Amino acid sequence: MPLLFPRKIAAAALCALLLLRATPGLSQESGPVGPRADSATGAVSYCVDPDWPPYDSLTPQGQHVGIGGDLLRLAASRAGVPLALVPTKDWEESIGQSKAGACTLLNFLNQTPKRDAWLLFTEPLFTDPNVIITHEEHPFVADLAGLSNETLVLPKGTSIEERVRRDFPNLRILLTDSEADAFALLSRRKADLTIRSLTVSVHTIKTEGWFNLKIAGQIPGYDNLLRIGVLKGAPELRDRLNQAIATITPQERALIANRHVAITVQTGLDYDLIQKIVFAFTLVLLTSLFWIATLYRLNRKLAVASQTDSLTGLANRASLNDRFAKEIDRSNRHKRPLSVIMCDLDHFKRVNDRLGHLAGDRMLREFAAIARSSTRSIDVVGRWGGEEFLILCPETDAESALIVAHRLCEAVRGHAFATGWPHSVSGGVASLRPGDTVDSLLRRADEALYQAKHLGRDQACLQTPLALPAPARSPAL
Repeated sequence: MPLLFPRKIAAAALCALLLLRATPGLSQESGPVGPRADSATGAVSYCVDPDWPPYDSLTPQGQHVGIGGDLLRLAASRAGVPLALVPTKDWEESIGQSKAGACTLLNFLNQTPKRDAWLLFTEPLFTDPNVIITHEEHPFVADLAGLSNETLVLPKGTSIEERVRRDFPNLRILLTDSEADAFALLSRRKADLTIRSLTVSVHTIKTEGWFNLKIAGQIPGYDNLLRIGVLKGAPELRDRLNQAIATITPQERALIANRHVAITVQTGLDYDLIQKIVFAFTLVLLTSLFWIATLYRLNRKLAVASQTDSLTGLANRASLNDRFAKEIDRSNRHKRPLSVIMCDLDHFKRVNDRLGHLAGDRMLREFAAIARSSTRSIDVVGRWGGEEFLILCPETDAESALIVAHRLCEAVRGHAFATGWPHSVSGGVASLRPGDTVDSLLRRADEALYQAKHLGRDQACLQTPLALPAPARSPAL
């Protein structure tokens, strides 16, 4: 009996030792399969990339800051999981600590087949597209597979490196120790391009002043789905974090991201940017006003051209028809007189036949100038067609219109035409009667014109009910 108790103690100690060696996470041979907690606080240990702003970074005082830090703490708080940071000097050391089991959680990383070997992954905490960054002279990159003999620079240990080596073997890959080093090499043209997240790219270019770089494209399917990696021995912890992540709203994610992206934005007004915006706006406004004014002038010219005879510059037949109808309506409405004068250049065909059409055109232009100068400001002079002209005389009775017609005949008779020949014009005058239309008034003016022709030309006649019937036109006219 005296020896039995010590033997029981030894057996119990041996069982305890075996149990300890079989406990997940405590055996050096079993690997990082269980959560590791801080012995003093019971907090779950985690590692981050210490130099990946604005996602994750460590301050000189060892504080974890960034978008990833805020989202991790928010999810952990809602899951009721206390955290303990394991500081590292770079991302490679964080990966090594995670593989060794020193970090139960690895924050803000993409899921890859290699990482699946020792980690479970939560649902994405944050989604951000990857973009192609090049120097400013590099052409737009529509497809990385179409590039050749170009160097892609990437920080060590990123998921992008693993995917690019698999998908785009045509690219040479240059690895650097940090995100900033990758951008610096690209800025100094030691590399042709890099692939980084949009948020990180914008942040880095602004803070470091690398404005000779630009976003030159995007790779479909290469979005960053940034998650929390959990050691494989802690599926319950992963599930608790997933439940918490599901409660984070898009508005909360946007608020956190905007807060960190805006941290290094200049706090005062960027007057240079404002000046550029004002200048651009003014330039656009002036350009718009210029084109508006140009279009207005062109429309005015088109409107005038559509109403003007191109040879003489007088109103054309379309314009005369429009004005004629309006004048008849106005005269009938206000019981005011209206007269018209139909004019025809005598023996004009002889000018065309003997001197040519250019001489005839010049004679028409000369007559147009005479007609304008011989009529009143209220009269409307237009070319009716060929050598025929029509003059509308508002507020004018038959006798007054006949005086205007005689004055025109006299002016033509006394003008020295470029042909060197004497020329004359015949005119027919008619006044508006009750019930008249455009056609009936024109018909009576045309009858008066034929009366003037019948009486020997070079004169104007007033249409009367007793006017002679108009003879047939002579082929010489």
